Amino acid sequence: MLCLASPAPSLKVENWLRGEPLTNFEPGKLYIVEFWASWCDPCVEAMPHLIELQAKYKDEGLEVVAVAASEEAPTADQARAKLDAWLTEKLSNLNYRIGFDSTGEMNKLWMDASSSGGVPTSFVVDRDGHIAFIGHPIDIDDVLPKIINGTWRSSDQAKAADAKRIAAGQREAREFSILETIQAAMEAKDWPTALSAVEEGIAAMPDNLEFREIHADLLLHKMRDTATGFQVLRQLVRDAIEKRLEAVCGLNIVMRQLFDPENDRAYLPRAERFAIGRDVSEHILNPGQASAGLDFYSYGGLAQYYHESGDKQRAIELIERAMTWLDDPKVSDAMKKGYMPQLLQTLATYRGEKVCCGGSCSISQEKSPGAPKCSRKEAT
Repeated sequence: MLCLASPAPSLKVENWLRGEPLTNFEPGKLYIVEFWASWCDPCVEAMPHLIELQAKYKDEGLEVVAVAASEEAPTADQARAKLDAWLTEKLSNLNYRIGFDSTGEMNKLWMDASSSGGVPTSFVVDRDGHIAFIGHPIDIDDVLPKIINGTWRSSDQAKAADAKRIAAGQREAREFSILETIQAAMEAKDWPTALSAVEEGIAAMPDNLEFREIHADLLLHKMRDTATGFQVLRQLVRDAIEKRLEAVCGLNIVMRQLFDPENDRAYLPRAERFAIGRDVSEHILNPGQASAGLDFYSYGGLAQYYHESGDKQRAIELIERAMTWLDDPKVSDAMKKGYMPQLLQTLATYRGEKVCCGGSCSISQEKSPGAPKCSRKEAT
């Protein structure tokens, strides 16, 4: 495994798009090898910082090398051309090398070998050609001065940080493997195999909300084991309220399982469904509760609960609040485009009339569309 103090792997870059080709790490120099992609927002956000680091530490012998090994396009030639055009448009002041690799070799040698699951990932190669740091570029500022003065690699802090990183990478690899098993079983409608895999995931990672949501959905909506499914939901409510899980998102999962219009809910015990919905809505909305904190992803499930409970005005108010939140200039255009049509359609259905907003209109339907779902990547 590639880790702290390991010899740095080779640089087997397919093409160099910016800067002179680099084939070997020169003794006495420091290198930041940054794996990134143009579609990755955190990667792009880190690039001005890398430009600053290259300028700041140039006299210390620092060389920044960025490797685009995860570009997306139908062919390698198209990916390379697209990336070259992107660099020309976005980064005219680039002061470090950019390499492109579509063969998978760089990912194999560096990312896979270090159990690094995604971009951006930074590797710092020390003056003797050994790895001094692996992690997110945001953390480089704290460690780079210590690497430069030679105190980092032998420190307890460095060893603890690398051990933590390795454990996290192994956990992510196991999570991915279990999710692949679940996905294959779900596609084959092999519910027992899917259930066994998700229970394995929960046993290993009880705070993983993705496993918890799949578990509830599988029991309630695939296997229709409502007795066990409701036990699972009640436990999720308890765990969320006690802060063992991300409170609001955990509660949103429960509301989605019980009130998402895209799910067939006719076979769910109505009294218990609404009893749980009432308790969860109170915890989300009551500022005195330890788990309180309404976020955007709470609105849809809460609104549907109130709509089905007969409090249509409150349901309408919640959807309108969600639309107001989404209309904030700070919210990305992609998020607005993804969720505003759903909210507009839901509002039209709740009102029972045509509704227009921002040039778009929706008419009432008998069955309102699915509420916005709680995406952990977007939430972070």
